[in-house]
Amino acid sequence: MKMNELLAADRVFIGLQANGKKQALRLVADLAARALSLDAQTVLDGLLEREELGSTGIGGGFAIPHARLADIPQVTGLFMRFEQPFTFDAIDDVPVDMFFLLLAPIDAGADHLKALARVSRQFREEQTRARLRLAPDAAACHVILCNGDGTIAQPKPAAKTQKAGYS
Repeated sequence: MKMNELLAADRVFIGLQANGKKQALRLVADLAARALSLDAQTVLDGLLEREELGSTGIGGGFAIPHARLADIPQVTGLFMRFEQPFTFDAIDDVPVDMFFLLLAPIDAGADHLKALARVSRQFREEQTRARLRLAPDAAACHVILCNGDGTIAQPKPAAKTQKAGYS
């Protein structure tokens, strides 16, 4: 599963504020609900239920909160970058400042697992996390995430034209 299949450009949010894990999850549930026309409490309940099984903080200041919901047609993601890191009970005890929220249909099965693996693999790369932290805006974050190798695509230089009669 490719990142651009999971993440639409309008589902990247930066500059978020949260004082802790529960406040952050409540905020991302609200953002997801608005972006995907879902019920915010249903999204939050799904996220909290998953967090009870163990923290989705995978280390390096990054977490992948996720839930399976009845009202979502396909696996989809949202990226969030917070202004200040906060305690999230991550496996390395490093405070979290970035989320990739994954929501999947209840019967998603393998697609949900493939998406989790894809996101986890990409965010294990320190270079990707560093570039996302330095990205100036949501559009730049989207390009970094969807380019696949953690780099920002550079525009191609304009082709040089040759004037008639010169070689």
